[in-house]
Amino acid sequence: MKLEIFDINGKALGRHIELPSDVFGIELNKNVEHVVYLAVKQYLANQRQGTHKSKERNEVSGSTRKLHRQKGTGGSRKGSIKNPLYRGGGRIFGPRPRNYELKLNKKVSRLARKAALTNKAVENRIFVVEDFKFEAPKTQKYLSFLSSFNTTKGSLAESKSILLLNVPSTPLAPEAPKKPQGTRGRKANLKNDLLEKFEVERSEYEKAYTTYENALSEHENKLKDIYTNIALSCRNIPNADVINAANFNVYQVLNADYIVLTESSISQINEVLNK
Repeated sequence: MKLEIFDINGKALGRHIELPSDVFGIELNKNVEHVVYLAVKQYLANQRQGTHKSKERNEVSGSTRKLHRQKGTGGSRKGSIKNPLYRGGGRIFGPRPRNYELKLNKKVSRLARKAALTNKAVENRIFVVEDFKFEAPKTQKYLSFLSSFNTTKGSLAESKSILLLNVPSTPLAPEAPKKPQGTRGRKANLKNDLLEKFEVERSEYEKAYTTYENALSEHENKLKDIYTNIALSCRNIPNADVINAANFNVYQVLNADYIVLTESSISQINEVLNK
């Protein structure tokens, strides 16, 4: 499938981009629908905090004395005022804190995301724009960006939209060397060799960490231009969202009416979903 590329003002640039068929053009059948259901179920289940708790019989405050004698009163047997049948008593089989997270295999998750993107592509609900940046967070600027795209129901600002950006990955920190243990009782030359090797590794680690700090500062500046300013610009818009193309989920895609892809995010999506 070929889509036309637009600029930030909604004007066609006269260029087209080919969407990968193994991501945006898979076959949608009942099995794939069930996979999408599992992915949405996992997302909604993982949003639950699981902090619910009610007091049971042994946790309610109250006297433990027997209310009256066992026999001869004509009433039922009553052993404690904390009985769940009484007002103020403990709850029978009440909720307890638990983890609602569900596990989903990587291949199943990738297939579900491919199906969600294919569904939007089949319905012609995908826009492709060239890569752009915001110098500073401006909500009005993002609103004008959405208003420049026309849909069947008006402008894109009147519909639920989601923008997928090609966010650069964070550089990895180097691993610190571990000081050799168990040198006590060894020969002096062997002990010195281990300590000298450790000093060499530590000096190399310090150089690598300095390089990592420089790369991290560059990454933060690049992230601010590419992602942070744009994400802050749409934060006050209820029907708009901006996410990393490498971390999008099925629920976000299906919940949005239209998807806006930056030109570079398509290659990132293809790389993530076809590992």
